[in-house]
This record gives sequence, structure tokens and C-alpha cells, in this order.
Amino acid sequence: MATTDDSVNGMTESCDSCGIETLHEVSVQIMTEAEDSDNAHYSREPYRVRECQRCGERSSQRMNNA
Repeated sequence: MATTDDSVNGMTESCDSCGIETLHEVSVQIMTEAEDSDNAHYSREPYRVRECQRCGERSSQRMNNA
């Protein structure tokens, strides 16, 4: 679970690589899922992207499953 902490400027989340709660940069990005198809223009979906500011590990999660 993401938390905010007044002592740091950002979101702290559990990092699988570090094994502890660390500061993360979190953003929402629109990504194309099927770039090779004829409908690539219509296959864009929002993803929550987070990057650990300690070790640099990056992960993304699709935000809707429609």
C-alpha cells in the first residue's frame, strides 16, 4: 500500500528488490498494447508506473481490465 510521509517528498511503497518501504516516483502513462496490429491506434490503455528511487526497479500495472 502506498503511503505519504511528511518527512519525504513523494510516495513510499514496498519495493520487492529492496525488501523495505522506499520512496517511489509514481505516474500514469498511456501505453499501446498491440503495436503490430491494424488497430494499434485504438489499443492504448492507462498504466500505473512506479520506479524505486533507491534501486531503480520499475514496474507497471494496467489500470483497467475492460
